[in-house]
Amino acid sequence: MTGQQSPELRSATLRLLVIPFAIYTTWLLETFLLEGSMHTFERFDPPGIFLYTIIACIITGIVAPLLYIRNTFISGAVNMFQIGFRALRRTFLACVLTCSIGYGAVILFNPFGTDRFAFVNAIILLLPGAIASVMMCWVLMGTHVQAFVRSGGAIISISVGIMVTTVLFGVTTFAYFPAFLQQDVLFSSAIIGIIAAIFFFAVREVYATILVVAVCSVFTMADRINPFYVQNAVPYVWISAGLAVCTLIIIHWYLSRNFVTIKIP
Repeated sequence: MTGQQSPELRSATLRLLVIPFAIYTTWLLETFLLEGSMHTFERFDPPGIFLYTIIACIITGIVAPLLYIRNTFISGAVNMFQIGFRALRRTFLACVLTCSIGYGAVILFNPFGTDRFAFVNAIILLLPGAIASVMMCWVLMGTHVQAFVRSGGAIISISVGIMVTTVLFGVTTFAYFPAFLQQDVLFSSAIIGIIAAIFFFAVREVYATILVVAVCSVFTMADRINPFYVQNAVPYVWISAGLAVCTLIIIHWYLSRNFVTIKIP
């Protein structure tokens, strides 16, 4: 009996843990090399932002998870509902509600004072990274970890998913700001990870989770962003964010056309 189960367990470990974690690690390394080690957010480097967005965020952070998730769709390990790509109406309502709560937080706690345009610029700057973080930590790793421990029941699988993805998101701090690894920075990153993890597994909505991560990241990273990015609409930054969002929308369209989650009554 053990001999029959071991190959299945090894296969599941490889498909659901090892390969997704390798993709995550590659993204983390690229983020460190193109952003963290270069201090791209801290110094004014628009071409660096663009390069970081194309390679780390779009190619590895958004497209690579899609290419792998296609295989797990076919095997039945995950489905469209679990990865958080939902119907247009539900996505719109979730995003409107999330934006409303986020706007209220900005009014009360804007780190840039009364300058809401500065907050918008900061979100645009951090948006590609937020998209890649959600795709890596929750859409890829979270759903696959949950699938690996699914036999333990919904409570255990979701609890493990929340814990693992919180840690994975917290580790991203090392890649983004290696020079600021202080206790308060790690604590704030862990808080964002917990909020986003609970939100994702409860709502199962990619776009809304991205908004949560982006807004929370502005509050925690405001003092580590070059002021020029905040005070000015930098074309490279806005184009980079636009490309990342368009890539995500195209992926959503592709998945919706090719993979359907059948509701069982």
